Amino acid sequence: MAITGGFEVALACDVLLCSTNARFADTHARVGITPGWGLSQKLSRCIGPYRAKELSLTGNFLSAQQAYDWGLVNRVVAPEELMRAALQLAAQMADIDADMLVTYKAMIDDGYDLPMGEGLKLEHERSVVHNREVTPEMVAVRREKVQARGRAQ
Repeated sequence: MAITGGFEVALACDVLLCSTNARFADTHARVGITPGWGLSQKLSRCIGPYRAKELSLTGNFLSAQQAYDWGLVNRVVAPEELMRAALQLAAQMADIDADMLVTYKAMIDDGYDLPMGEGLKLEHERSVVHNREVTPEMVAVRREKVQARGRAQ
């Protein structure tokens, strides 16, 4: 269950996986408080303003499948598979060079706050700076790792 403040904590995550047993609810309005950790802004950006208003102004619960259908969670797995799936995804992300991970995440987050044209400009500016440091040899080594990973899957 991710309810009210717990729902806000979930929305602070970069990726959301949940089990088929998961349920989400924004009960701020029901209990007479306003969100203070970002729910009113993040939820509407995840699922759209109409669905966010429905969820927040009713306090109704959202099932795992509906959360997936609405684009709130990345995937839904059986309860016994949740930890394995989360650890596997985390390991895949952690396998990327740490600087690259931080740089790319910031590019997505910072660009999302901008209109598309400005986001594209931000991407271009940052990629020019970053890619100056990348050599063909570095790309070749990393490309081989990507291909090996593809063969293993």
